[in-house]
Amino acid sequence: MDETDARRDRKSWSARSIGSRWQHRFFYALIRLAGRRAAHVMVVFVALYYVLFCPSVRDRARPYLSRRFPGRNALLRLWDRFRITVEIGRVLVDRAALGILGPGQLTVRHSHREDLLERVREGRGAILLTAHAGCWQFAMESLRMLETPVSLLLHREEGDVDLHIFEHRGDAGAFRIIDPAGPLGGALEMLHVLKQGEVLCIMGDRAMGGDRSTVEVDFLGGRVRIPVTPYQLASATGAPVVVIFPYTSGPGNYSLQVAKVIRVPEDLGRAPEAYRPYAEAFIRELEGFVEGRPYQFFNFFDMWNQEPMR
Repeated sequence: MDETDARRDRKSWSARSIGSRWQHRFFYALIRLAGRRAAHVMVVFVALYYVLFCPSVRDRARPYLSRRFPGRNALLRLWDRFRITVEIGRVLVDRAALGILGPGQLTVRHSHREDLLERVREGRGAILLTAHAGCWQFAMESLRMLETPVSLLLHREEGDVDLHIFEHRGDAGAFRIIDPAGPLGGALEMLHVLKQGEVLCIMGDRAMGGDRSTVEVDFLGGRVRIPVTPYQLASATGAPVVVIFPYTSGPGNYSLQVAKVIRVPEDLGRAPEAYRPYAEAFIRELEGFVEGRPYQFFNFFDMWNQEPMR
């Protein structure tokens, strides 16, 4: 693979759903007519079809699963891909059900809820740093209890047919969206949010753009590049970085884990290398999460294909 190919591959991740418009509409109708559990049953058959007959879909989780479960034989590798496909399918069903049917069938529990409230009460804003794990939208919905505005850094790809919770409801949702594809990557908007003492949510396991805003760290035995933007914002504003992971804790139950609070010294400047210790602190927490819940990490692209740009 030459350098051009490596660059293209590293940027080739997509947040767009693999399902077509009619497939989404089918599941939305099934949820309305038969409920969430019936849709969960259908997910099993859809996942089986994808794993057996759609290698392009089946292999999306291969880079992660091969590192999380090294040395697996062919049958166990197939089982791992089936498990993770069922898991994300059920999360997507629950997300749609929350928007279509309301919160009656689902509960979200918080660990260390008071710790999270205390960080917000410091008055310097708070950066909630999470990953593509569990269902982050459940976490965002549950943050209404903070009683302060919440903004989310989120890029919505053109043509994506997968509806968010608030789009099913037809309301503004529990949070405001900041698009990292906007001017200056949304930096001015994010700074404004924190300067107002509000809450900003960022995914810490995937970067948009080039290497200038990332550092290289070890993750599951290989090197990956992750963004330093959360830590740069924390240094510029004094906001604490609160690492959170939403996850499925049982049928119809979701939990929000407050894993760690990272304090970044002020005025560290713009150089990404100054923020490596804080990026490493986050990635260690993420490793702990995937160790305990291996089928709830949904960053479906090759994070380890990280040829540096020149």
